[in-house]
Amino acid sequence: MQLRYLKNLNPPVDGMSKVTSIAWSSNTTRLASVGADKIVQLFDEHGEKQDRFSTKPADKAARTYIVRSIEFSPDNTRLAVAQSDNIVFVYKLGTDWKDKKSICNKFPQSSSVTCLTWPSGHPNEVVFGLAEGKVKVGQLKSNKAATLYPTDSFVVSMCAGPDGNSILSGHLDGSIYRFCFETETVPRPVTTKIAVVPQCVPYALSWGYAGICAAGNDKTVRFWDPEGREGQTFDYSSDPKIKEFTVAAFNPSGESVVIGNFNRFLVYAWHPKNQEWTEVVQREVPNLYTVTALNWRADGSRLIVGSLCGGVDMFDVCIRRSRYRGTHEFTYVSLSQVIVKSLATGARIVLKSNVGFEITKINIFQERFLVAHTPESILLGDLQTCRLSEIPWHSSGTEKFFFDNPTVCMIFKAGELSVVEYGCNEVLDCVRTEHMSPHLISVRINAPEDGDAYTPAGPELKVIAYLLDLMTIRVVDLVSHTTLATITHDTRIDWLELNPNGANRLIFRDKRRQLYLFDIVEQSRSTLLNFCNYVQWVPESDVVVAQSRGQLCVWYSINAPDRVTLHEIKGDIEDIERSNGRTCVIVDEGMNMVEYELDEGLISFGSCLERGHYAKAVDLLEELPLTPETEAMWRSLADVSMEHFNLPVAERCYAVLGDIAKSRYLHKVNRLIQDHAAEVGGDGTSYYMAQAKMAMLAKQFQRAEAILLDHNELDEALAMYQELHKYDESIRLAERKNHPKVMHLKNFYLQWLLSTQQEEKAGELQEQEGDYARAIELYLRGGMAAKAASVVARHNANYSQELLMKIISGLQASGMHDRAGELYERMGLIAPAMDAFRKGHGYRQAIELAKHAQPQLVVQLEEEWGDWLVSQRQVDAAINHYIEAGAQQKAIDAAMSARQWHKAEQLLDQAFHGADQSFALPFYEKLASHYAHARQFEQAERSFIKSSRPQRAVQMYVEHGQYEKAHRVAKAHMAPAERTELYISLAQNLEQGNKLSEAEQMYLIVNEFDLAINMYKKREEYEQMLRLVSKYRKELLNDTYKHIAEQYEMKGNLKKAEHYYVEAKMWTSAMSMYRQLEKWEDAKRVAKVHGGKSAFEKVVLAQAHATFKEHGAEAGAQLLANHNLIDIAIDYAVEHSNFQHAFELATLSAKHKLPDIHLKKALALEDDEQFKLAEDEFIKANKPKEAIDMYVHQRDWVSAMRVAEAYHRDGVKEVMVQHAKDLVDQGNLQGAEQLFIQAGKPEMAVQAYSSKRMVNEAVRVCKKHCPHMLGDVVDSNFEGAGAGPGVPQSLEEVLDAAKIYEDTGNYSRAIDTYLSVNETSSANPDRLEEVWENAVRLAMKHAPERYNDIVAIVAKRLKMIQRFEAAAELYESIEAAREAVNCYIAGEAWEKAKVLAQHQCPDMLRVVEDRYKSDLMNKGDGDELIRRTGDVDSALDMYARNGDWNKCLMLAEKHSPKMLPHYLVQHAKILANKSEILQAAQVLVRYGPPTEQSNFQLYKVIASELLSNNDSAGPPLVREMLLRVVTPSGAAGSPPTPKMLVEDRRPQAAEFLQTLMAAHLQTMRQNLRDRNQSPELVAKISVALCRYCAEFPVDRAFFDAGVDCKTASMINMSFFFLNRFLDIADAIEDPENAAIDNTDFMETDIPSPYDLDLPETPHIPNDKVEEIRDWVLGWSMDQSVQQKMDLRPCDNCAQPIYLGTLSCPHCQQKYEPCVITGFPVLKKNAVACTVCKVSANRDDWNLYVQGHKECPWCQSPQNAQF
Repeated sequence: MQLRYLKNLNPPVDGMSKVTSIAWSSNTTRLASVGADKIVQLFDEHGEKQDRFSTKPADKAARTYIVRSIEFSPDNTRLAVAQSDNIVFVYKLGTDWKDKKSICNKFPQSSSVTCLTWPSGHPNEVVFGLAEGKVKVGQLKSNKAATLYPTDSFVVSMCAGPDGNSILSGHLDGSIYRFCFETETVPRPVTTKIAVVPQCVPYALSWGYAGICAAGNDKTVRFWDPEGREGQTFDYSSDPKIKEFTVAAFNPSGESVVIGNFNRFLVYAWHPKNQEWTEVVQREVPNLYTVTALNWRADGSRLIVGSLCGGVDMFDVCIRRSRYRGTHEFTYVSLSQVIVKSLATGARIVLKSNVGFEITKINIFQERFLVAHTPESILLGDLQTCRLSEIPWHSSGTEKFFFDNPTVCMIFKAGELSVVEYGCNEVLDCVRTEHMSPHLISVRINAPEDGDAYTPAGPELKVIAYLLDLMTIRVVDLVSHTTLATITHDTRIDWLELNPNGANRLIFRDKRRQLYLFDIVEQSRSTLLNFCNYVQWVPESDVVVAQSRGQLCVWYSINAPDRVTLHEIKGDIEDIERSNGRTCVIVDEGMNMVEYELDEGLISFGSCLERGHYAKAVDLLEELPLTPETEAMWRSLADVSMEHFNLPVAERCYAVLGDIAKSRYLHKVNRLIQDHAAEVGGDGTSYYMAQAKMAMLAKQFQRAEAILLDHNELDEALAMYQELHKYDESIRLAERKNHPKVMHLKNFYLQWLLSTQQEEKAGELQEQEGDYARAIELYLRGGMAAKAASVVARHNANYSQELLMKIISGLQASGMHDRAGELYERMGLIAPAMDAFRKGHGYRQAIELAKHAQPQLVVQLEEEWGDWLVSQRQVDAAINHYIEAGAQQKAIDAAMSARQWHKAEQLLDQAFHGADQSFALPFYEKLASHYAHARQFEQAERSFIKSSRPQRAVQMYVEHGQYEKAHRVAKAHMAPAERTELYISLAQNLEQGNKLSEAEQMYLIVNEFDLAINMYKKREEYEQMLRLVSKYRKELLNDTYKHIAEQYEMKGNLKKAEHYYVEAKMWTSAMSMYRQLEKWEDAKRVAKVHGGKSAFEKVVLAQAHATFKEHGAEAGAQLLANHNLIDIAIDYAVEHSNFQHAFELATLSAKHKLPDIHLKKALALEDDEQFKLAEDEFIKANKPKEAIDMYVHQRDWVSAMRVAEAYHRDGVKEVMVQHAKDLVDQGNLQGAEQLFIQAGKPEMAVQAYSSKRMVNEAVRVCKKHCPHMLGDVVDSNFEGAGAGPGVPQSLEEVLDAAKIYEDTGNYSRAIDTYLSVNETSSANPDRLEEVWENAVRLAMKHAPERYNDIVAIVAKRLKMIQRFEAAAELYESIEAAREAVNCYIAGEAWEKAKVLAQHQCPDMLRVVEDRYKSDLMNKGDGDELIRRTGDVDSALDMYARNGDWNKCLMLAEKHSPKMLPHYLVQHAKILANKSEILQAAQVLVRYGPPTEQSNFQLYKVIASELLSNNDSAGPPLVREMLLRVVTPSGAAGSPPTPKMLVEDRRPQAAEFLQTLMAAHLQTMRQNLRDRNQSPELVAKISVALCRYCAEFPVDRAFFDAGVDCKTASMINMSFFFLNRFLDIADAIEDPENAAIDNTDFMETDIPSPYDLDLPETPHIPNDKVEEIRDWVLGWSMDQSVQQKMDLRPCDNCAQPIYLGTLSCPHCQQKYEPCVITGFPVLKKNAVACTVCKVSANRDDWNLYVQGHKECPWCQSPQNAQF
């Protein structure tokens, strides 16, 4: 703990002027001190004196008293003063410094008051001790004092407990008492003597959270724990500086205590970890004298010390201080208490652990919110509101804190969200969620408010809304911890928020930008916007502001979602500001910010409604004009006021809304209430007539009746029902109460029914009275023949035939023929009865009648009954009727439709036993599908086998994981190749479904190990991949390890990468990986474990190099030394010229390296040309030879000789020799000769003269000093010895020497000399050939035994210089014919090679020819190759290999037509692989595409690519290419028409018909667009192209169709196709949630999107999509646009069908497509080309031909046809 003197508050005096007491208010704003002058001094929190006042004596006559103690009240407004004149005063201080100080309480006593304390938990009770030993409490409310407990000893000290509900008192006899007030945990007051120290008077007594401290006159400090158990003792009796202790005070946290002494005060601190007290500070203050008073500031940051001489000093106290990011200062006043101060504003807050835990870490977020950690808890605070919370918490460091809500802190940890309210020391709630974002969590905490008198106060609201998953919202009440709502959505949610008032509504937005409102009370959902890019509640209001593109949408009354106020804006909403009575929406319009002001009155209305201020709400609304928004608000106010029985407000609301009837009714009720209140008093709302009237208004008539009857108002109740025309209820009530006018009511009721034409009710009334004939007549008059017939059936009476016929006529007119049949049967009319039964589908009655009257009709009736039941979708009931009728096929269909599968199987087996199996296949397959879905696998397998679909059975078993059964079926019923293909397909499907183990099993069954391995590789499941590789591809195991390691290295998972590198025995790669990333410790670890010491040292050395680059050489060397690599470290330091460090290392640990260091330093100095210093280092290194060499190298012969003579005598001659050589180089041969001779090296002088061609001088020296060399000198100079130092170097010198040898007859030496010339001796090959021919000539004449060898050498050298013919001639001279032929071949002398091969080695003639052919092919000379060899195939291969495809194809077309398709397809595939699709199509069109089926896939790829691109050149090429493919070979004239292709059974016709039509129509459309002709034809073509959308991007097909229809003003069709385009665009963007409704296209020939492969990426830009979306939205609101496709009648069945379909869905009539538009050719409009006979619609044909003058299919000239 640190104590720092701050200032003096009151200066000391020379004599005694004891400061008797000091007090500091709990809010730290006031400090009071009092001394011997009995004047209370008041200071502010900074120690500045602000006020003073004198204390009053108990007796005005006697002022001989002293103030013993002062204490502030817990509320800081009063000050208690204990005086020795037997009284305690309580002064009221006021709120301002200068307010008058008045006495509000006084407690006179019988003896002197010695001490005083004021427990914080008892603001109206002050406790004080007396000299007589009693401890009393002064009760401020009664102004009376009571004894808490008596003792027999003088009370010397007193203090309050830290809990505020207990005190301690110290007594003169050394005893210490504890008193506890009555609390919830202490049922009655308790007094306990906790200690007795007879030898000590406890003047210093204090109590903190950590324990109790007492000290006194025995120089001993004693501690007890909070329970009173004795603790530590500090004895200072042997310390002469320590006197008796006078006063003690615990700091506010209770962990430190200060005790006063003479000239000093001591501080003790409690250490929770060690559970002990220690003395931490003993502060000596000279001349302070005895410390008489101590007190702490409430935050523990200041200590006030009062002394015997009247001085009052302030000390700053803290354990430590720190700055937080330069914005806040942390002052740790104790381990569990920290003062946080804002440096900007000076605001302070005390952060304190309530349970005394040490605060270890503090963070501040958003300059406002505090988060502090202790070992067992976490503290959260708000600096603005000064609210603090402490909750138990074990921090892991992974939790995240969110402060977006100012009332709560949200803590997210391990998928759990904890919500903590500031100021509450417990967690509100914990919820599970993985989606922690301010936009995905909403918390509302609203305190209850008082509303109008009619509105009861609501409970406190604490609600949270959050995401359970991406599509589910959970709303929870944080008070009751109950779930208020769970909202399941079909799309991912990206924003949600509860309303500010009431938290009973939730708005949320999903990924599709749709905005929804959810009413939590009603559990209902409604859509607010279909597109929303901004939404927010207005602060403190239930008004919603949202943006939908360019519109600002405001819901002033969210209760009416359809009432929305719209404003046009030009930018994006940035924020909503609400201040100074204005609410503005801030919109960013690019260059500036614009404010859109909202209606504050409407906004305030919502707040009034939620708070129950209905009258104020009326005032607000009356100031506003009546608009749809305000009308909705009036209605909301009316509903709420009716709910809370606020009828005056409701009356006013309905009057404004124009509901005059309800307003007048409420007015009467209000008048009734007012009259009743005037009569009996009260507010009148409980008056029973008013309650009954309101029940009637709410249509709760039974309740109104009960209220009236409870008050004996029967007539009122009857009148109520009669007024409402509820006469039946009136009669019921009258009968129940035996009213005398019952019959009168009944007659009146009957007449009223007849007058109001309610014959049915009248008939029922007559039937109840027993008048059946009258009842029947009334029923018939009212057109209710069925009721009349029911009367006949129920009451068997004698009715007239005429009456019965009237009933029958009425029944038949109403369509109730079965009822008419019953009456016919009753009358005995069989035939009419049967007809009526059949017409009314009363087959049961008909069959019963037929069994008796017409048995032959029973079977027919049974079948009719079954047909009718099927038409009524009662299929299961029809089965038995079909069986009874013998219609087996219908029975089977009905059984399957009714899902009675076992019965269907039985019927199927019976009906088709022995019949054609193909007829039964669809039934069995449908039956098998059901069994498979019902998991009845054996029955499903049996049915699949019977339907010849064993692959479906295999797939079924695989889908359900029954692989053995699947394999059994496949093995028994499928071919091996088919089985393999099926298994691979199933495995791929399982792989896509992430069922990898099952997919692996399928791959392995068919031995596709590589596919299984690759599957795991793509999913990065490397362990599974390794398992398979090690089992099936062991040879690739190391490569696999390497690949996995590289993948992990790329991802940054170095540990995994290291593991797999090591497994691959490539630990060096792991080491290199770590080195590149400068992870040296890991690199060293890998090197040490796997590479041993040498590898480890290399890594350390590399690290040292890196350290050198960053920190210098000394750091690198130190690193090596740290790794005990002293020698390397020394070498490293030397290498980097850090010799001083190297000497230090060597001197300490490697003295043997010192010579080497001196040597290296010498060499470095030599390089720096500091030769003298280098000489000294060489000498120190014992290397004088190197110093001599240095000077020799520098030609400093004097210094060299000096060193040699001084340190190396053996080197003197060497210096002379080197000096002589230098003189030779300088041309001073005489001086050199002398030095050579002095050095004893005369032969070197001879050599010097010989080298300079000074033969005479050389001979002279030889004669004088070395006569034995004379012969060699002569030989070397005149005979040119080859090994001597005088060997000539130039070519001329060599030739001269050889000439000399030749002239002297030394031919062998001459030959060798000639041969010593090699190809590098001259750049002139002619000269070289001439020199080598001399050697051959000499060998031929003078050395025949060497001739063959010499010829071989020379021939080889001639080949090296490209003189092949000369070499060949030499080979011929020694009869080496093969070598000669090879030389001729190499020299391309083909004729000579052929002649020589024919005569001497015929077996090489074929080699010569092959080499000749290869030479021509290598030169690319195809024409020459064909001319010379006639080999066309080789020429074609040559052109193909060289990529010269034009020549290849032209040559094949001219000379080898059969090979043309092969090379054409090969060239097209190469172009396709290079993505040059257009060029591939052009080549195929140029030479004609081959029609082989193996090439179809290539054509499909080319067609798909060209039709998918926007290049207008593509479709014509595809059309031409495919026309050539589908045109039969050898066919002359026009290409086949679409109708002919439909009937054509060739594979190319079936394969390419759809693609050809798509290409043709795209070509037609482009031609029309290029000429800006006929938008109607363009639209028709685009519509027809949707039929072929499988051949090009489906989204582009529908887009073009919709846009072209719009251009052609075909709005209905445009809406139809663009709506489908938007569905497809959404499905492409979000394929997982794709849900395209194909109902509108069911009866068209346009493919279903579920049968197509949707593009992975859209082909239409997003801005176009949004534009289309706006179009469709506008049309959907336009009543003139019919939202359906255009129809036409079928030519065959006249049923309405889709305008562009080629097949009638009703009668299957087929149509030929129009060659112009692709629309069906109708019979009445059909025309045809006069040449190719292709069909077209007349109007379309004429419109096209008038502009183009030709047939679009065969391009023949055509005219319009009328």
